This record gives sequence, C-alpha cells and structure tokens, in this order.
Amino acid sequence: MTRLARSGFVIWLSLCALYGPLAAYAQNGNAVAPARLGSDSQAAPAASGASAGSAGSAQDKLSTVDQQFVQDAGTAGATEIAASKLVLSNSSDTQVKAFAQRMLADHTRLARNLDVAAKRHGITVAPSADASVTGSLETLHGDAFDKAYIQQVALAGHQKAITVFSTESMKGNDALLKNTAARALPIIKHHYAMAQQMAKAKGIAS
Repeated sequence: MTRLARSGFVIWLSLCALYGPLAAYAQNGNAVAPARLGSDSQAAPAASGASAGSAGSAQDKLSTVDQQFVQDAGTAGATEIAASKLVLSNSSDTQVKAFAQRMLADHTRLARNLDVAAKRHGITVAPSADASVTGSLETLHGDAFDKAYIQQVALAGHQKAITVFSTESMKGNDALLKNTAARALPIIKHHYAMAQQMAKAKGIAS
C-alpha cells in the first residue's frame, strides 16, 4: 500500500471512530435532544410549583374581621356546648338543666353551620372551649354551680356571642360567613332573653 493510500485509510478509520457511535446511538432510538430553555422538560417543575401555590390555604384570603369571627364564634359555641354538658352532671335544678339541654341542641346546630362555612375556606381546626370558663365550673356543684353557669355562660356568654355575630353580620366581608352570622343572631338573642328570665327567677342580677 502506498503512503497516500495508507493516509486515506487512516483518515477513514478516524472518521468511523468519531461518528460511528453517534450514528448507532441515534439508530437505536436512544438519542435525546438537548432541552431548550422554556421547553416542556423545564416547564413541568414550574407548573407544579404554581399549582402548589394556588392550593394554598384559603384562610389567607379572608379579611381580618372574618378570621376573627371564625375564631371567636367557634370558641363561644364550643364553650356553650361544653358548659351545658357539665350542667347535666353538676346541677340538680330542673330549670337550669332544661335550659342547658336547649343550649346543647341549638349550639350544636350553630357550630355545625359555622364548621361548614369555615371548611369552605380551608379552616379545618376544631374550635376549643374557653378553658377559664369550663375550668371554673368543673369544681362546682349544686346552687354554686347553677349561679356560676347562669352568670358566666347563660348571660355573659350570650352577651359576648351577640357582639361577635352582630359585628360579622354588619362588617363581615365574606358573603357565606356574613350570612351564617345573620341567620344565627336571632337564635342567640333569644337564648339571651331566656337566660335573663331564668336569672330573674333565681334571683340573679342580669
């Protein structure tokens, strides 16, 4: 083989070594085009992040007034329910027990309605009763218990609830919460009137 022929053969071998593997890789269907800026391969994580952001807590969209209402109304209802349950075991007065049973039934329904409205906004934490109120009642029995329950829960509790629900019904921004408060307000006012009558019958200043 002449020197020129050998040179040509060496060049041909070099080209085969350089392009041969790439050609075979492409023919096997394993070649992957490099990702371009803005391509789907890079857009997927960004879309996922955007989805996570849009799934954020709807509570953040509530106004301060609405958030305060959910918190205060939830606590008021939970306190009424917990205290009324205590009446059934710590009181022997039939009138007080009848009042407590009515409160237990009505406030359970009101709490359920509020819970439905709150969950529409991603608020799933169950409200807790006011421990300062329930704690002071747990150690009492008889007349002492009845007097404390009437003063702290039947009277003061409903006075506070009237303020909470009135504020939301007038100043609330969320239509669902505002409507929930407006529908509950007449019931709570009626509870307060009942409490005043009971307090008068027991000789307790309202």
